[in-house]
Amino acid sequence: MKIDFQHSNVNALILGLFICVGLSVLGYQLGSAAIQYKQFERSVTVKGLAEKEMTADVVIWPIQFTAANNDLEGLYNDVDRNTEKIKAFLLLKGVSPDAISFSTPSIVDKSAQQWGNDARAEFRYSATQSVTVYSNNIGIVRNVMAELSELGKQGIVFTGDSYAAQPEYIFSDLNAIKPAMIEEATKNARVVAEKFAKDSDSQLGKIKNASQGQFTISSRDRNTPYIKKIRVVSTVQYYLSD
Repeated sequence: MKIDFQHSNVNALILGLFICVGLSVLGYQLGSAAIQYKQFERSVTVKGLAEKEMTADVVIWPIQFTAANNDLEGLYNDVDRNTEKIKAFLLLKGVSPDAISFSTPSIVDKSAQQWGNDARAEFRYSATQSVTVYSNNIGIVRNVMAELSELGKQGIVFTGDSYAAQPEYIFSDLNAIKPAMIEEATKNARVVAEKFAKDSDSQLGKIKNASQGQFTISSRDRNTPYIKKIRVVSTVQYYLSD
């Protein structure tokens, strides 16, 4: 049998040519894909802030007073009498009975203390008592706070300067405003990202990663603790392209 070597060489040459062309095209496509992937990986990370002021919806007001007496039974009677005066005053001013609670009085026997100077105290026993108001009606409670001096004129000694006697204001309806604040924080983050993209001659792409920071609630200032400032920061990473 006679073999046509010349024809076989031509076929091999053509096959080799196609393989070279195919490898070249594949290499170009892989190189182009690598460049596009690298461009796709360009990104910018920005933060968006959302703030909102809300009025507190819960107030916890400890009304703390002291009494002193040389007779222990008489001291307890004084405490009970002052407690009833405070309760009657709160009810008269519109505070709900369910919002009022009482603590056990704290009694100190000064003759049993093993520190201090040798000077004899005027009263052997002293007591500290707290009447606590826990209410959702901020307006009524704040009005009562302004009128508490009426009870002071009846001989009740309040300890309003102590830390334990300071009213506490709480905003408890955070879930109602969370979605809108997160949306606002995300929009603000996008504004920052668009500005960055514009300044760097880039195009802003889709979101690559996003994380929501913790919500923080603080008083607006020392004079208006019942006005709460709610704050959240969202961190968003966007893709960039030319």
